[in-house]
Amino acid sequence: MERLTPVLLLIGSNLFMTYAWYGHLKDFRALPLHLVVIVSWSVALLEYCLQVPANRLGAQFYSLPQLKIMQEVITLTVFAGFSTLYMRERLTLDFLWASLCMVAAAYFMFRNVQPAH
Repeated sequence: MERLTPVLLLIGSNLFMTYAWYGHLKDFRALPLHLVVIVSWSVALLEYCLQVPANRLGAQFYSLPQLKIMQEVITLTVFAGFSTLYMRERLTLDFLWASLCMVAAAYFMFRNVQPAH
């Protein structure tokens, strides 16, 4: 469970991050830009409250490159769900190909990991 905690925190972090970056395009179009920035920064604060502990805890189990690749794969996964379910965007095959490249990157980062004793 200890190795899973950083992953779960990164997933939560990415939910906030994705909304902070893109949610305003749907929810706050009518607001002036300076207010949208304040709202987005407020949401991003919640993201950092999960992301920083995720990386701090994750560094006990994963290398820095592994944490980075894990973050990118989670980001793509969360973004795909957010894009289709919340923003009602259509994912194309190009997104699939890009995602497969990220999965390959994750494979190479984790393929020689030795089990903890």
